[in-house]
Amino acid sequence: MVFFDILRQMLRALWANKLRSFLTMFGIAWGVGSLLLLVGLGEGFRSGNRRELNSIGEDIMFTFPGRAPAVAGNMSSSHEYRITYRDYLDVKNDAPHVRAVAPVLMRQDIREVSEFGNSNGQVVGVPPIFNQIRYLPLAAGRWLNDADEAQKRNVAVIGDEMLKNLFPGQVPVLAVSHTILLNGVRFEIVGVTERIGHGDNNSTNNRVFMPYSTMHQYFPLKGEEEDNAISFLNYRPRVRQEHLLARDEVRRIIARNHGFDPNNKDAFEDWDTVKNAETVGVIFDVMDIFLGSVGLVTLGLGAIGIINIMLVSVSERTKEIGLRKALGATNRSILLQFFLEGAFLTLLSGGIGMALAAGFMQALSGLPAPEGFDPPKLSLLSAVVAIGTLSLAGVVAGLYPARKAAMLEPVEALRAE
Repeated sequence: MVFFDILRQMLRALWANKLRSFLTMFGIAWGVGSLLLLVGLGEGFRSGNRRELNSIGEDIMFTFPGRAPAVAGNMSSSHEYRITYRDYLDVKNDAPHVRAVAPVLMRQDIREVSEFGNSNGQVVGVPPIFNQIRYLPLAAGRWLNDADEAQKRNVAVIGDEMLKNLFPGQVPVLAVSHTILLNGVRFEIVGVTERIGHGDNNSTNNRVFMPYSTMHQYFPLKGEEEDNAISFLNYRPRVRQEHLLARDEVRRIIARNHGFDPNNKDAFEDWDTVKNAETVGVIFDVMDIFLGSVGLVTLGLGAIGIINIMLVSVSERTKEIGLRKALGATNRSILLQFFLEGAFLTLLSGGIGMALAAGFMQALSGLPAPEGFDPPKLSLLSAVVAIGTLSLAGVVAGLYPARKAAMLEPVEALRAE
């Protein structure tokens, strides 16, 4: 009963100063909500970028044809070289830090025709291992296999956008076993990939995949002196941390095969998504620190507000404390009342701020997200830290002057102005 009496006295005291209590709660709710929203926005950027990279595949690396300068740093003395099938075989056999590698033949001038429609997407020749390097989930059918490659079969796997162009209105499973013409050559569809990414930002959806051997037979690269020239190499390091070792091994092999210095960085055209992800991760870490700092400043203003209100509240009620002590109240009951006031204000206000931030984030999740951005999500850890910090500030701010007043003799407390 003593506890509930103290609770009722606390609520009456807060109600007696409604405006002051409201402004204090508003400051706390604003601080908590701002911090959570800013951290949530930062995490939305981070997860969106991670999703975009994962739509290509995990730890993917590319090596493209380039120009090798005869004199380091002098590109006017450079000569063009092409990546070849021999480069692929040498990387496969002589690069221990490369887990998987695939040669890629790509053409964009091949006309695709079905009995329902036509298209001009990319046609790509790849070995069966390609789906262990790139992210290519299947919606129906199967992927290319070793028998397709060895026997140069006229089979193909098409992307989701290619399905819509060649078989409008058809579901993926109905397209399997149909045939299409690629520059007049008939191919059987054995699989359809799921849609990758959002919108039209991923060209993988508008591709036709066929065995590398078949592509080389029917559609080799045009205008190339080297019969075994390929468009580029795709590979993955053995483990993520070894991506630079894998890249250097691939560079050494290509430089050896094409007769130039492997230390000449200007001679290479490659793309390391692992390095990109690490660079972007550092950028987002800095962004999180910045957004978190802005949120903490706002949170600090809320803490100052509650400290101020508790100090004023205790100072104004010194006489009340003296009267209660004269009537038999203990130091513990007085301290408990001010502890409950500080805890009640911060926890309720922090909960309101968290609820408002969560509601706003939920509303944003229903809107179309920009490319590379996911809707912000509530961080429970940030919420606990924010509310806990404010609660501690409120409790300390209330207990210190309350303890000082509670230690006064009743007569001295009643005399206070």
